[in-house]
Amino acid sequence: MDTKIKRILIVDDEEDLCEILQYNLGNEGYITEVAHSAEEALRKPLHNFDLLLLDVMMGSISGFKMADTIRKEKNVNVPIIFLTAKDTENDILTGFSLGADDYIPKPFNMAELKARVANLIEQRKRLRERYSQEITLEPGDISVTPLDEQFLKKAIVIVEKHLSDENFDLPGFSEEMNMSRSTLFRKLHALTDQSPTEFIRTIRLKRAASLLKQNFGNVTQVSMEVGFNNLPYFNRSFKKHFGVTPSVYQKQT
Repeated sequence: MDTKIKRILIVDDEEDLCEILQYNLGNEGYITEVAHSAEEALRKPLHNFDLLLLDVMMGSISGFKMADTIRKEKNVNVPIIFLTAKDTENDILTGFSLGADDYIPKPFNMAELKARVANLIEQRKRLRERYSQEITLEPGDISVTPLDEQFLKKAIVIVEKHLSDENFDLPGFSEEMNMSRSTLFRKLHALTDQSPTEFIRTIRLKRAASLLKQNFGNVTQVSMEVGFNNLPYFNRSFKKHFGVTPSVYQKQT
Protein backbone atom coordinates (compact mmCIF):
# COMPACT_ATOMS: atom_id res chain seq x y z
CA MET A 1 0.00 0.00 0.00
CA ASP A 2 1.06 3.59 -0.51
CA THR A 3 3.18 4.95 2.32
CA LYS A 4 0.62 7.69 2.92
CA ILE A 5 -2.08 6.32 5.24
CA LYS A 6 -5.41 6.04 3.43
CA ARG A 7 -8.76 7.02 4.92
CA ILE A 8 -11.93 5.02 4.32
CA LEU A 9 -15.49 5.99 5.23
CA ILE A 10 -17.87 3.09 5.95
CA VAL A 11 -21.54 4.00 5.54
CA ASP A 12 -23.84 1.23 6.77
CA ASP A 13 -26.66 1.01 9.30
CA GLU A 14 -25.53 -2.44 10.50
CA GLU A 15 -23.37 -1.67 13.52
CA ASP A 16 -21.91 -5.19 13.75
CA LEU A 17 -20.80 -5.11 10.12
CA CYS A 18 -19.21 -1.69 10.58
CA GLU A 19 -17.20 -2.99 13.53
CA ILE A 20 -16.04 -6.00 11.51
CA LEU A 21 -15.02 -3.79 8.58
CA GLN A 22 -13.23 -1.32 10.84
CA TYR A 23 -11.31 -4.12 12.54
CA ASN A 24 -10.24 -5.84 9.32
CA LEU A 25 -9.42 -2.68 7.34
CA GLY A 26 -7.65 -1.20 10.34
CA ASN A 27 -5.42 -4.27 10.42
CA GLU A 28 -4.46 -3.46 6.82
CA GLY A 29 -3.22 -0.04 7.88
CA TYR A 30 -6.21 2.06 6.83
CA ILE A 31 -7.79 4.78 8.94
CA THR A 32 -11.54 4.17 9.02
CA GLU A 33 -14.55 6.22 10.05
CA VAL A 34 -18.15 5.08 10.29
CA ALA A 35 -21.48 6.72 9.50
CA HIS A 36 -24.67 4.78 10.21
CA SER A 37 -26.77 6.75 7.74
CA ALA A 38 -26.35 8.65 4.51
CA GLU A 39 -27.45 11.82 6.28
CA GLU A 40 -24.61 11.46 8.78
CA ALA A 41 -22.12 10.66 6.03
CA LEU A 42 -23.10 13.64 3.89
CA ARG A 43 -22.25 15.98 6.76
CA LYS A 44 -18.63 14.80 6.68
CA PRO A 45 -15.87 16.35 4.50
CA LEU A 46 -16.06 13.53 1.95
CA HIS A 47 -13.17 14.84 -0.13
CA ASN A 48 -10.85 13.97 2.77
CA PHE A 49 -11.42 10.24 2.25
CA ASP A 50 -9.63 7.98 -0.24
CA LEU A 51 -12.53 5.49 -0.54
CA LEU A 52 -16.20 5.19 0.40
CA LEU A 53 -17.89 1.88 1.28
CA LEU A 54 -21.64 2.43 0.90
CA ASP A 55 -24.52 0.15 1.83
CA VAL A 56 -27.41 0.46 -0.62
CA MET A 57 -30.34 -0.22 1.74
CA MET A 58 -30.28 2.56 4.34
CA GLY A 59 -33.11 4.57 5.91
CA SER A 60 -34.62 7.49 4.03
CA ILE A 61 -31.56 8.07 1.83
CA SER A 62 -30.27 4.97 0.08
CA GLY A 63 -26.69 4.37 -0.93
CA PHE A 64 -27.75 4.94 -4.54
CA LYS A 65 -29.21 8.33 -3.65
CA MET A 66 -26.16 9.23 -1.60
CA ALA A 67 -23.84 8.34 -4.49
CA ASP A 68 -25.93 10.47 -6.84
CA THR A 69 -25.70 13.40 -4.42
CA ILE A 70 -21.96 12.94 -3.99
CA ARG A 71 -21.27 12.95 -7.73
CA LYS A 72 -23.77 15.52 -8.99
CA GLU A 73 -24.22 18.00 -6.15
CA LYS A 74 -21.02 17.79 -4.14
CA ASN A 75 -18.68 17.02 -7.07
CA VAL A 76 -16.70 14.61 -4.90
CA ASN A 77 -14.53 12.28 -6.95
CA VAL A 78 -13.74 9.67 -4.28
CA PRO A 79 -13.89 6.00 -5.35
CA ILE A 80 -17.08 4.23 -4.24
CA ILE A 81 -17.70 0.56 -3.51
CA PHE A 82 -21.30 -0.52 -2.92
CA LEU A 83 -21.91 -3.24 -0.32
CA THR A 84 -25.39 -4.66 -0.65
CA ALA A 85 -27.69 -7.66 -0.65
CA LYS A 86 -29.28 -6.24 -3.80
CA ASP A 87 -27.25 -7.97 -6.47
CA THR A 88 -29.60 -8.24 -9.44
CA GLU A 89 -28.22 -7.19 -12.81
CA ASN A 90 -30.42 -4.09 -12.79
CA ASP A 91 -29.21 -3.04 -9.34
CA ILE A 92 -25.59 -3.49 -10.36
CA LEU A 93 -26.10 -1.42 -13.50
CA THR A 94 -27.82 1.28 -11.45
CA GLY A 95 -24.85 1.41 -9.10
CA PHE A 96 -22.33 1.82 -11.88
CA SER A 97 -24.47 4.43 -13.64
CA LEU A 98 -24.33 6.51 -10.44
CA GLY A 99 -20.55 6.54 -10.43
CA ALA A 100 -19.73 3.42 -8.41
CA ASP A 101 -16.29 1.93 -9.00
CA ASP A 102 -17.10 -1.52 -7.67
CA TYR A 103 -20.05 -3.54 -6.39
CA ILE A 104 -19.77 -6.31 -3.79
CA PRO A 105 -22.88 -8.33 -2.85
CA LYS A 106 -23.48 -9.37 0.76
CA PRO A 107 -22.44 -11.67 2.30
CA PHE A 108 -18.92 -11.08 0.99
CA ASN A 109 -15.53 -12.63 1.43
CA MET A 110 -13.38 -10.29 3.55
CA ALA A 111 -10.20 -11.18 1.66
CA GLU A 112 -11.89 -10.27 -1.62
CA LEU A 113 -13.13 -6.96 -0.21
CA LYS A 114 -9.65 -6.09 1.03
CA ALA A 115 -8.22 -6.88 -2.40
CA ARG A 116 -10.76 -4.69 -4.18
CA VAL A 117 -10.19 -1.81 -1.76
CA ALA A 118 -6.44 -2.04 -2.27
CA ASN A 119 -6.89 -2.25 -6.04
CA LEU A 120 -8.96 0.94 -6.27
CA ILE A 121 -6.54 2.89 -4.10
CA GLU A 122 -3.60 1.54 -6.10
CA GLN A 123 -5.27 2.66 -9.34
CA ARG A 124 -5.29 6.23 -8.06
CA LYS A 125 -1.64 5.94 -7.05
CA ARG A 126 -0.66 4.60 -10.50
CA LEU A 127 -2.55 7.38 -12.22
CA ARG A 128 -0.69 10.04 -10.24
CA GLU A 129 2.64 8.39 -10.96
CA ARG A 130 1.87 7.92 -14.65
CA TYR A 131 0.74 11.50 -15.03
CA SER A 132 3.84 12.89 -13.32
CA GLN A 133 6.27 10.74 -15.33
CA GLU A 134 4.89 10.77 -18.87
CA ILE A 135 5.94 13.50 -21.30
CA THR A 136 2.62 13.22 -23.09
CA LEU A 137 -0.51 12.06 -21.30
CA GLU A 138 -2.97 9.83 -23.13
CA PRO A 139 -5.85 9.29 -20.68
CA GLY A 140 -7.34 6.50 -22.77
CA ASP A 141 -4.26 4.36 -22.17
CA ILE A 142 -4.51 4.60 -18.39
CA SER A 143 -6.29 1.91 -16.39
CA VAL A 144 -8.50 4.01 -14.14
CA THR A 145 -12.17 4.30 -13.35
CA PRO A 146 -14.31 5.84 -16.14
CA LEU A 147 -15.20 8.81 -13.94
CA ASP A 148 -11.54 9.67 -13.35
CA GLU A 149 -10.72 9.26 -17.03
CA GLN A 150 -13.64 11.45 -18.08
CA PHE A 151 -12.63 14.18 -15.66
CA LEU A 152 -8.97 14.18 -16.71
CA LYS A 153 -9.80 14.13 -20.41
CA LYS A 154 -12.07 17.14 -20.00
CA ALA A 155 -9.44 19.03 -17.98
CA ILE A 156 -6.73 18.35 -20.55
CA VAL A 157 -8.93 19.31 -23.50
CA ILE A 158 -9.82 22.63 -21.84
CA VAL A 159 -6.21 23.49 -21.04
CA GLU A 160 -5.02 22.57 -24.53
CA LYS A 161 -7.78 24.71 -26.04
CA HIS A 162 -6.20 27.70 -24.27
CA LEU A 163 -2.61 26.56 -24.65
CA SER A 164 -1.29 29.71 -26.36
CA ASP A 165 -3.25 32.06 -24.07
CA GLU A 166 -0.84 33.16 -21.35
CA ASN A 167 -3.75 34.70 -19.42
CA PHE A 168 -5.65 31.43 -19.03
CA ASP A 169 -5.70 30.84 -15.28
CA LEU A 170 -7.56 29.20 -12.41
CA PRO A 171 -10.76 31.31 -12.60
CA GLY A 172 -11.18 30.56 -16.31
CA PHE A 173 -10.28 26.91 -15.79
CA SER A 174 -12.81 26.38 -12.98
CA GLU A 175 -15.51 28.18 -14.98
CA GLU A 176 -15.04 25.94 -18.01
CA MET A 177 -14.92 22.84 -15.80
CA ASN A 178 -18.21 24.04 -14.30
CA MET A 179 -17.07 23.68 -10.70
CA SER A 180 -15.79 25.86 -7.89
CA ARG A 181 -12.07 26.56 -7.55
CA SER A 182 -11.91 24.58 -4.30
CA THR A 183 -13.61 21.54 -5.85
CA LEU A 184 -11.39 21.67 -8.92
CA PHE A 185 -8.35 21.89 -6.66
CA ARG A 186 -9.45 18.85 -4.61
CA LYS A 187 -10.24 16.68 -7.62
CA LEU A 188 -7.09 17.52 -9.57
CA HIS A 189 -4.91 17.11 -6.51
CA ALA A 190 -6.45 13.69 -5.79
CA LEU A 191 -5.67 12.47 -9.30
CA THR A 192 -2.39 14.20 -10.10
CA ASP A 193 -0.96 15.57 -6.84
CA GLN A 194 -1.02 18.99 -8.51
CA SER A 195 -2.95 22.21 -8.02
CA PRO A 196 -4.89 23.55 -11.04
CA THR A 197 -2.15 26.13 -11.68
CA GLU A 198 0.52 23.42 -11.60
CA PHE A 199 -1.64 21.24 -13.83
CA ILE A 200 -1.97 24.01 -16.44
CA ARG A 201 1.77 24.66 -16.37
CA THR A 202 2.57 20.96 -16.66
CA ILE A 203 0.30 20.52 -19.69
CA ARG A 204 2.00 23.52 -21.31
CA LEU A 205 5.45 22.07 -20.61
CA LYS A 206 4.51 18.61 -21.85
CA ARG A 207 3.14 20.08 -25.06
CA ALA A 208 6.31 22.17 -25.41
CA ALA A 209 8.40 19.02 -25.09
CA SER A 210 6.30 17.35 -27.76
CA LEU A 211 6.71 20.34 -30.11
CA LEU A 212 10.47 20.47 -29.53
CA LYS A 213 10.66 16.77 -30.28
CA GLN A 214 8.83 17.39 -33.58
CA ASN A 215 11.12 20.34 -34.47
CA PHE A 216 8.09 22.63 -34.54
CA GLY A 217 10.35 25.66 -34.33
CA ASN A 218 13.01 27.26 -32.18
CA VAL A 219 12.70 27.56 -28.41
CA THR A 220 11.17 31.04 -28.56
CA GLN A 221 8.49 29.94 -31.03
CA VAL A 222 7.64 26.89 -28.94
CA SER A 223 7.51 28.99 -25.79
CA MET A 224 5.00 31.39 -27.36
CA GLU A 225 2.96 28.50 -28.77
CA VAL A 226 2.34 27.03 -25.33
CA GLY A 227 1.58 30.31 -23.55
CA PHE A 228 4.95 31.25 -22.08
CA ASN A 229 5.64 34.78 -23.29
CA ASN A 230 8.47 35.15 -20.78
CA LEU A 231 11.33 33.15 -22.29
CA PRO A 232 13.59 33.06 -19.18
CA TYR A 233 10.64 31.79 -17.10
CA PHE A 234 9.89 29.15 -19.73
CA ASN A 235 13.51 28.00 -19.69
CA ARG A 236 13.55 27.77 -15.89
CA SER A 237 10.23 25.95 -15.73
CA PHE A 238 11.20 23.52 -18.48
CA LYS A 239 14.53 22.69 -16.87
CA LYS A 240 12.89 22.18 -13.48
CA HIS A 241 10.40 19.74 -15.00
CA PHE A 242 12.61 17.83 -17.43
CA GLY A 243 16.08 18.31 -15.97
CA VAL A 244 17.51 20.05 -19.05
CA THR A 245 16.90 23.34 -20.86
CA PRO A 246 14.58 23.39 -23.88
CA SER A 247 17.49 23.86 -26.30
CA VAL A 248 19.38 20.88 -24.87
CA TYR A 249 16.20 18.80 -24.89
CA GLN A 250 15.62 19.61 -28.55
CA LYS A 251 19.15 18.58 -29.48
CA GLN A 252 18.82 15.31 -27.56
CA THR A 253 15.65 14.18 -29.33
